[in-house]
Amino acid sequence: MENISIRPARSGELAAVAALRWEWLVENGGEALGEHDEFVRHFVDWARDNAGSHRCMVVVRDDGVVIGMAWLAVVQRVPTPRAPRRASGDLQCVYVVPEARDGGLGGRLIRAVLDEARELGLERVTVHSSRRAIPAYARCGFQESPRLLQARVAGA
Repeated sequence: MENISIRPARSGELAAVAALRWEWLVENGGEALGEHDEFVRHFVDWARDNAGSHRCMVVVRDDGVVIGMAWLAVVQRVPTPRAPRRASGDLQCVYVVPEARDGGLGGRLIRAVLDEARELGLERVTVHSSRRAIPAYARCGFQESPRLLQARVAGA
């Protein structure tokens, strides 16, 4: 796909990003999602309230339409004597609209988030992936880790 840019989301694009999140939930069988406009308002407020810890990258066509998103959640880590300032990242909500898939945009979006993580000096970035997306993450340098464990603590 030509004439696109991948960059940090602008405040005025957060409603479009919220609509993408809604599309992702619908596409993945989300039931009882509630009212769309209420969700968009809540999402925009949440994104603004959490801008310090959650950064959104978007894929934007040259006509200004947002067709993809990815979030980098930055988590401060406990200091060590050698590293008094430490942080890790979690790649979240990577989504490209169906009609723009399979052309490399997802990979470009993932790499843009990883570039941002490098600029921030993050130690590592993790991702919770669907089976379908694992090859895309692997192509971008993600690897399985025998040391990364997960405990589900809520029904989410």
